[in-house]
Amino acid sequence: MIEYVKRKELDVEKYNTCVQNSLQSNVYAFSWYLDIVCDNWNVLVLGDYETVMPIPFRKKYGIKYVYPPFWLLQLGIFSSDKEQGINSFLTVLFDTFKSVELRLNTKNLKIESNNLISKQMQYLSLDKNYDTIFKEYRKDRKKDLQKAIKQDLIEKWNDNPEKLIKLFKNNVGKRTPYIVEKDYVNLLRLINECIKNRVGEVLSIYDANNNLVASGFFLKNKDEVTILVSSTDFKNRKNGANTFLIDRAIYKYHKNFETFNFGGSSMQTIAKYFLSFGGKSADYQQINYNNLPLLLKLFKR
Repeated sequence: MIEYVKRKELDVEKYNTCVQNSLQSNVYAFSWYLDIVCDNWNVLVLGDYETVMPIPFRKKYGIKYVYPPFWLLQLGIFSSDKEQGINSFLTVLFDTFKSVELRLNTKNLKIESNNLISKQMQYLSLDKNYDTIFKEYRKDRKKDLQKAIKQDLIEKWNDNPEKLIKLFKNNVGKRTPYIVEKDYVNLLRLINECIKNRVGEVLSIYDANNNLVASGFFLKNKDEVTILVSSTDFKNRKNGANTFLIDRAIYKYHKNFETFNFGGSSMQTIAKYFLSFGGKSADYQQINYNNLPLLLKLFKR
């Protein structure tokens, strides 16, 4: 029996234990993470928290709909059972919500459905020493690192998160109008909470004049590190700063982690850049279900 459990009625300890011990475990699904980034969220629960599926949602015109919050890359189903029962969860989900846009995770089983579309993310295996990893960088990345060295760029770990957010807001944010001030407030709160819980670190790159030219926030969970958010100074992009940022993170984490997750993109230009570090692509599915009346489809957001 799959039950729809409201956040206020959730057994948080059992829920987090299920996420922690699941085959698909990731930091995005923990209750404290979802409490920060979601407007609202409830959970589909199988049995005594044997399998869970967190559901972020909003309400508009009296209708609840599932949406993808900013700063949350993957959710889906979390279980120690390899079978996972995805079809059963989707049936309950579509019975509960008229509209669903939600990313599953790369470890969820892939199924055929008109309501699922294929997406990709990029990752790098860290099962080699750094020199071997570096040899697999493509020429453009090696050239960027040479530029960074000539420009005397320096790395600074545990930098102020507010500097990262300001850099992101003034560069990437200007090209992403859907990100509003509330989302940046959530991001700062999230980064601080991750640092407090020792599952995240900020890395910044400065030039010889102490100007911030790149910065990123890295999430750590079990054997995987993920770039959650990063930005460069768009006015100063010919110094190899972004490549230097990622390279320094790979260098730091390769000894203690098995996978470096680039955060990923299905956009070819971004994917190509991540793959140029010797990375590979992994598939996941995104739920796109819409049974709203036509007028509400236009005004949902």
